[in-house]
Amino acid sequence: MAIIQVSNLKKSFGRLDVLKQITFNVNKNDVVAVIGPSGSGKSTMLRSLVHLEQIDAGSICVSGEYLVKEGIYPKLQDIKQITAKMGMVFQHFNLFPHLTVQENLEIAPRLVKKESASGTRQRSTELLEKIGLANKAKAYPANLSGGQKQRVAIARALMMNPEILLFDEPTSALDPELTGEVLQVMKDLAEEHMTMIVVTHEMGFAQEVANQVIFMDDGEIIESGHPSEIFTKPRFERTKAFLNRSLK
Repeated sequence: MAIIQVSNLKKSFGRLDVLKQITFNVNKNDVVAVIGPSGSGKSTMLRSLVHLEQIDAGSICVSGEYLVKEGIYPKLQDIKQITAKMGMVFQHFNLFPHLTVQENLEIAPRLVKKESASGTRQRSTELLEKIGLANKAKAYPANLSGGQKQRVAIARALMMNPEILLFDEPTSALDPELTGEVLQVMKDLAEEHMTMIVVTHEMGFAQEVANQVIFMDDGEIIESGHPSEIFTKPRFERTKAFLNRSLK
């Protein structure tokens, strides 16, 4: 059953149509890789799923509840309840520089969910162990590498117990040698059957880990399917041209 249903999304910035009739479904435990050239609308689409962008038309349904239905949003409390089912990992980490790694993980559950200090401390300790950063619990973000910061950002999103994780180019700000450690954490999450939508330029990740690939260009979904279909037998010239450039 689809955990996310997106139908006929439209979004414009002034006269520029950024999303044009975007329609796709994501099933529970899916890992969906969204690929395409820069400026194709990938990040705008992803941000619309958590209401960081407000769409002009279309519908988004998450776990049977409408975040927006035919362009009409519910009241703010309902929006917050629905978007709380999703965690977001951004390109540029967005860690609080004045808080330690462990405090970065614990602040949202404490403030938003009113969870106990002991409960959040136990979970944050377990998650730091899981991502291989137990020895950095008391460190500040300024003392971490880019790859370590991004792993902390993933753990911070997991602290809120989301049903779905969204990643917006999680490795594009990293040096190549640091990319692998972040992708490994994401692969581990996929093996644990976390539902994920990943906007990425990492074609290897899309081929190896995703079970659905969506190719976007110029605000449209050109084609989607299993990685074996998209990467070996793309149906459209735009897809072929993009893959020829990206896989060199």
